[in-house]
Amino acid sequence: MTPPSRAGIGRRLRRAWASLALLWAAAALAALAPWSAAAQQAPREAPAEPAACRAQIYESGFYKVCRYDPAKMRLALFNLDPAGQPFGAFGTLRDHLAAQGERIVFAFNAGMFDEALKPIGLYIEAGRKLKALNRRAGYGNFHLKPNGVFYIREGRPGVLETEAYARRFEREDVKPPEYATQSGPMLVVDGKIHPAFMEDSASRKFRNGVGVTAGGEAIFVISDLPVTFHAFGRFFRDGLKTPNALFLDGSLSSLFSPELRRDDRARPLGPMVAAIARDAPQPEAAAAAPARDEAAAAQPPSAQPQPRPRPATPPAAPPAVPPSAP
Repeated sequence: MTPPSRAGIGRRLRRAWASLALLWAAAALAALAPWSAAAQQAPREAPAEPAACRAQIYESGFYKVCRYDPAKMRLALFNLDPAGQPFGAFGTLRDHLAAQGERIVFAFNAGMFDEALKPIGLYIEAGRKLKALNRRAGYGNFHLKPNGVFYIREGRPGVLETEAYARRFEREDVKPPEYATQSGPMLVVDGKIHPAFMEDSASRKFRNGVGVTAGGEAIFVISDLPVTFHAFGRFFRDGLKTPNALFLDGSLSSLFSPELRRDDRARPLGPMVAAIARDAPQPEAAAAAPARDEAAAAQPPSAQPQPRPRPATPPAAPPAVPPSAP
């Protein structure tokens, strides 16, 4: 018997390997079939909602950027609790709102304040003017004119230079905003960087501020690293496209953001701005709510629940640090 040639042996080996490959493929398909069917029957998960706050880099600067969505949140300013004492910290404000079934989506400190943690410029909270517009000249960032006002009127946020705000709202025939806080300096005024800012400035600080786009979206920003005024203003004007933006504070800049796992607690705070969502009640709680409301209405006022006492007043803020040059 003539022994097979090398070519014949090669063809037989290739046919054998091809047969094995087909068997392995068939076995693999059979094993994957149940998983494929289950995947087709399983409901698709809804895409995750975009985060309210996220990290962003612009011109080598590192920032945290939070956007206010009026469809999902309400925006409000806070300084004093129901007893007339400063909240002083994000945690205290968080607990106060949680008792009312509300949740902070994010919060920032919102304007400069004195040793008693009260604002030094215009401040309106829930329709009450607690501090008049401050148009005086003076030393420091607040008085680096033009300064400005961040306000919320009928749910719509805005930023205006102080004199423009006065012309629009400091009139008897115009309804004022429900919320307003004055700070300074302006970062961007009608698309232009504040004239006192120097592009080559050596003064770098942690800073936070707020800008409002032409479409009315409020965007809050805090720097992760020290940054100049000019670079901070450029980020608002060119990176975020806000034609008007206001500086809120420098070294005391603070952020509360559960989704970023951040709760700044360096020093006691004065005015704060918070984006707030109402927590959905649990089914049992929702079913029991009407009964509780009827029972509460039947009680005399003295028997109805009273506001929770707040913790002791936070210590007074340390003397103001001399502000940096622009």
